[in-house]
Amino acid sequence: MPRAGLGTDTVVAAGADLADEIGFAGLSMGQLAQRVGVRTPSLYKHVASQDDLNRRIAALALTEAAQAIGAATQGRAGRDALRAAARALRDFVLAHPGRYAATIALEPTGPEDPIALAATRLLEPFTAVLRGYDIAPADMTHALRALRSVFHGFATIEAGGGFQWSTDTDESFEWLIDLVDHGLRHGSPTGSAGPASRRSS
Repeated sequence: MPRAGLGTDTVVAAGADLADEIGFAGLSMGQLAQRVGVRTPSLYKHVASQDDLNRRIAALALTEAAQAIGAATQGRAGRDALRAAARALRDFVLAHPGRYAATIALEPTGPEDPIALAATRLLEPFTAVLRGYDIAPADMTHALRALRSVFHGFATIEAGGGFQWSTDTDESFEWLIDLVDHGLRHGSPTGSAGPASRRSS
């Protein structure tokens, strides 16, 4: 008999929590069934397959990360917004390494895929951060990709225990924020520039 109150959202949330605890690569339907107190076949009333579960966890993680970053950057601009966005993403990845790992392993099947829609929401606060800098329209996509990549990279390496040197990682992260802020304020490496950069040249 299915556990009372068990639904798709509950199953996915439990799967995301379990992935955070044991690692996304180790997540299985059998382990999840044990976590929520049902037999494994009962899970298929709520998710179609392991792949469906994984994709739902990825969409959930992207949505949660977008909400956290959006809340952190609300009412901020410039370096203040950049720092808030970077720290919010890092904090989310460190707090939820398993569910965030799901976002790396899976690709959207199309523009209406929940993963694609959630990824777009994740990019919105980063786009808002970049509007606080004089980024030329032609360079906005490049800047957005660079911004996401650099902070995503730091956070995922840290979450995986990849930083072994004695230097404090918080200091390194603040240094990285300063580096990115400096780069954004000093124009595009391709030569195109926003209004402020053209005025100062």
